Amino acid sequence: MDTLLLARLQFATTTSIHFLFVVVTLGLVTLLVVLQTAWFLTGNPRWERLTRFWGQLYVINYVLGIATGLVMEFQFGLNWSGLSRYVGNVFGAPLAIETLLAFFLESTFLGMWIFGWHRLRRGLHLALLWGVALTAYASAFWIMVANAWLQNPVGYELRDGIAHLTDFTALLTNPTLGFAFGHVVAAGLLTGGVLMAAVSAWHLIRRTPDFALFRTSLRIGLVTAALAVTLVQGFGFAQFGPVGQLQPTKFGGSPAADPLIAEWTAQFGPGDYTPPALSSVGLGFMILIGFTLGCVWLLLPLLWRDWIIRLRFPLWLTLAALPLPFVAVILGWIAREVGRQPWVAYGLLPTDRAVSGVDAGVMLASLIGFSLLLGALAVTNWTLLARAAARGAADPALGRPPGTPDDEPRPVPAFA
Repeated sequence: MDTLLLARLQFATTTSIHFLFVVVTLGLVTLLVVLQTAWFLTGNPRWERLTRFWGQLYVINYVLGIATGLVMEFQFGLNWSGLSRYVGNVFGAPLAIETLLAFFLESTFLGMWIFGWHRLRRGLHLALLWGVALTAYASAFWIMVANAWLQNPVGYELRDGIAHLTDFTALLTNPTLGFAFGHVVAAGLLTGGVLMAAVSAWHLIRRTPDFALFRTSLRIGLVTAALAVTLVQGFGFAQFGPVGQLQPTKFGGSPAADPLIAEWTAQFGPGDYTPPALSSVGLGFMILIGFTLGCVWLLLPLLWRDWIIRLRFPLWLTLAALPLPFVAVILGWIAREVGRQPWVAYGLLPTDRAVSGVDAGVMLASLIGFSLLLGALAVTNWTLLARAAARGAADPALGRPPGTPDDEPRPVPAFA
């Protein structure tokens, strides 16, 4: 098999699976901030139990998400040495900032938040969670700064065929950055909202003892999903405007692509400079799912007087909608990345010049190994999430008072 094809398949596999963890992290941490802030302001133990329950799911996803991120970093170094060689001076800058200033801080704040229950004052404990959320958004921002540069290289100059950063501000004002970052954040909120609503719907269907708690989280999840899907659609379609003209070959091309293709042919040699049809197909299905999820607005009136619970059928619809945002984010990422082909950095570095010069057999072994590892991490994550979600919010392990035996029966408060 072709080394380049194997490297691209490996990149698609590692990035897509890791991105599933990212959107859950962004969505749940935002909802956690809302829940714990409500607990801090009201002192109502209902909000504490909701924070502990959803915080436990967040921590599971975060820990295993780190492992998938490490795997993705390994495949960067193994498979794409040309990327580091030719554009690493520019592309590496936002990635370094993300690692040093965002990821490390986020992990530190999260560790202090996990072990700070019943040890820190409530205000300080809440401030740590706000720190986790802000650094999570900062991490996503710097990743998108790096990705936006690959989509539209700016603020650089070529010296001896190598790109050097000349204007850091240009990275932050890249026209492809703003709408893309908003789209990713909104997708995370949509995923978190649908996840919260679906788990809550499952408990309400089964009439578990935590009925009142999950009625509250169902409302929060549906309202979040409704607001987020509107933002997803807005930021998504905005990228077809002037921003889309920066990549005239993307999604079927435009008349502006012809002189570019002629220029590229003269500079890099003859070849196919139009992206595969896969990008347009993925985009179409993503838009279809986006409009389908927009129907969540129709469920909001049913929250009045708990009609959504009495009818029960809307609860089944909510539960069935759980896979849709995950499928949509994968299709969206494929559309964005495949639509840039055959470039790693659009118009600057062809993909075949960025791939490492390794044997196809080695690349195939790497693809199989990394795919099995990432698949195992994903299955483990969803198994642990399902088990933790099924236990309910009676007494989650996260935030349990120290010295409380695990087998000691604890009363389950009932809330009207």
